[in-house]
Amino acid sequence: MKHAALVILLFSFAQAQSQNLPYAKKHYNLVNNVAIQGYDPVSYFTENKAEEGKKFISYSHGGVVYYFVNETNKKAFLENPEKYEPQYGGYCAYAMADGEKVRIDPETFKIIDNKLYLFYNFRFTNTLKLWNKNENELLPKSEVEWAKIIKN
Repeated sequence: MKHAALVILLFSFAQAQSQNLPYAKKHYNLVNNVAIQGYDPVSYFTENKAEEGKKFISYSHGGVVYYFVNETNKKAFLENPEKYEPQYGGYCAYAMADGEKVRIDPETFKIIDNKLYLFYNFRFTNTLKLWNKNENELLPKSEVEWAKIIKN
């Protein structure tokens, strides 16, 4: 009986811990805890292009690992991670308007009001082009849907 009680206690603790994960880790588009498929979040802003980071120049923020092309970019990220983190957990901004978590092509992006938005671009569908046709309507919808997701 003591063993069963201990198992229940440990299970309850583990479940509570998983619910307390930072929303970034819980809701981010990650592969092996790495964000943006290993692309450098700072390069989008400084170079206006997507650049693959290096595993040996990395940093874990809230359990989410970011790769950088150089130490300068890593330092910039350390000084202000929220500035460089992708919106909607790194999921497609266009799909987020419908509340959907859809994978992205890290080379298809847009900076809006100093925020990084990523988009799906596969199989002859570039959602950045669709987004650009109706950004004023889609952006507020995406914000509302993302707020619903991270609330849960």
